Amino acid sequence: MRGRGPEKILVSACLMGQAVRYDGAAKPLSHPIMDRWRAERRLVTLCPEMSAGLPVPRPPAEIEAGADGEAVLDGHARILEITGGDVTEPFLAGAQNALALAHAENCRFALLIDGSPSCGSGFIYDGTFSGTRHAGNGVVAALLRREGIAVYAHSEIEALAARIMALEAE
Repeated sequence: MRGRGPEKILVSACLMGQAVRYDGAAKPLSHPIMDRWRAERRLVTLCPEMSAGLPVPRPPAEIEAGADGEAVLDGHARILEITGGDVTEPFLAGAQNALALAHAENCRFALLIDGSPSCGSGFIYDGTFSGTRHAGNGVVAALLRREGIAVYAHSEIEALAARIMALEAE
């Protein structure tokens, strides 16, 4: 939109090549659009779990019993590690950190890694640690959407770019 400057985008740190995932790896998103946005200084990077103090590496975690981030936000489900540890509170804190950063940086969009109990926006894992996926949001994606921030999975980068281009052309 005119007068606002370029749209800023909150991005999962693992997509930016940071080794912050539970297994100590990154999932860098190599795409010309990312290169352009990086050069234009549009990207605001955060790993919600690390911002809440969780270590790297850490045990894998999933939202229990086929629930989703909305259920966690509403207090109806937990996020459990494969070891049985309850990490709901740090995941909720990470979601609040992501929302605070998005507001502080005027991000109206987020580009998040899919599958994560934090950042998943198209699918998450079902809580059985069997690799079974189901449609749903992680806690960060759910909270950002509740607060009016448009969330895109990393596989939807072209759709996000088209939306931003259309907005900035107005």
